[in-house]
Amino acid sequence: MEKTTTRIQSIEIKNFKNVSYGFLNLDNTRTSSGISILGLYGQNGSGKTALIDALSLLKLALMGKSIPANYVDFVHVGAHAATLKFEFKIKAPRLKTEYTVIYEFSIRKSIDESTQNTQSNMDDFEEAYKIMVFDEVLSFSCKSEDVSFKLQPIIDTRCEDVFIPATKYKILVGNDEQTNFELLFAKKYTSETSRSFIFSKELLNAVRKNCHNAYYRLVIEKLIFFGNYELFIIDTAKTGLITMNTLPLAFMYEGKETRAVGNLMIELNGSSLIRQEAFNVVENVIEKMNIVLEQLVPGLTIGIKELGNESLPNGEIGKRIQLLSHKNKKDIPLQYESEGIKKIISVLQLLIVVYNNPSITVAIDELDSGIFEYLLGELLRILSENGKGQLLFTSHNLRPLETLNRGFIAFTTTNPNNRYIRLRNVKTNNNLRDFYYRDIMLGMQDESTYDSTNNYEIALAFKEAGEVDDA
Repeated sequence: MEKTTTRIQSIEIKNFKNVSYGFLNLDNTRTSSGISILGLYGQNGSGKTALIDALSLLKLALMGKSIPANYVDFVHVGAHAATLKFEFKIKAPRLKTEYTVIYEFSIRKSIDESTQNTQSNMDDFEEAYKIMVFDEVLSFSCKSEDVSFKLQPIIDTRCEDVFIPATKYKILVGNDEQTNFELLFAKKYTSETSRSFIFSKELLNAVRKNCHNAYYRLVIEKLIFFGNYELFIIDTAKTGLITMNTLPLAFMYEGKETRAVGNLMIELNGSSLIRQEAFNVVENVIEKMNIVLEQLVPGLTIGIKELGNESLPNGEIGKRIQLLSHKNKKDIPLQYESEGIKKIISVLQLLIVVYNNPSITVAIDELDSGIFEYLLGELLRILSENGKGQLLFTSHNLRPLETLNRGFIAFTTTNPNNRYIRLRNVKTNNNLRDFYYRDIMLGMQDESTYDSTNNYEIALAFKEAGEVDDA
């Protein structure tokens, strides 16, 4: 029997960073390939990274984790709150059911009163802020051989009660007064701790205990599973560690009796001490990666050098390791390889999983950073032809525009109220890269994709900035 799969169908962003409004449909009806790819292109500061950050927030919400305070500045300037809306498709072969699920929530900046219990000097006092998650709504529709539901909210937190509608509340958590009291407290507590209430362990425990409707439970359980085990975000903060000789090794490994998901930071300038379980996973991940790596970079494989056992701070025994590069029959520390090689290694295992698993979604900011453009184009071409999962990426390198089906490409605009578009009037025989260049110069779309610059003015500005002051 096939496994249940979860895919993101669309993303809607309001008042988030520099995006007043943006909508992206991830469906590509121009290809029969099982994979869903979205490459987002545009000039600097036009909302590409906002898409990756929105997915990071989604992952934190689905995992029931607190949203870090640095997100307080992500609400659009002048707006009270930012709102994110995601549509999913869940296919459950065992129930012979297909779901359309919509999850939306808002965030706003709030004073964090927990950081200060006295205020003795007003001049020295600096307020701390946190993110508040509110107005969460989870809706779904489903079709199967036995039942069919129209799209309807099953949890709507935009009320003073725990959630509405009352009929869905009864199905999900029952009518027990003590449970109702505990969930009211949990709703306030999750708000204070910058967490999602819908995907909190408090509500989840109540649903698992009281809900006997398999269709409702599956929606919630699958989204939680998706956030924890099937959605991966690789942002520039992670890949930037490579320049500091740290390899962020992202992985999703499934053995016969093992499932491991994570992002392991391995020191390259020296050695790293890791847990025994992590060592076993890294060994298996590297073995699988080498099969592909030596095809991407002929003659190159990587390996682990064991440097002995050491005690971890918790008293467990760990392994001290060093990553090696094997090329031309010689082993050298991986730290001496190029940053492009390290970048490929850091994301390669996830690309392998995307190629093989229809329920995996990987989002990578600046995928092209450090990777030779021809290799980048061929990698994406191979994924687009035979892959099964979902890949979202931002890039400045335009080579993929020549190798990917145009349905896999979207662009940012200069209009913050309509931030994302697909290019119109692109013919089958058009080179999308050339077409995009012409649009930058001539403005052939309804929305401008580039804030034009003046070379003369730029040159004059350089000259003026370099002039020596008289004083």
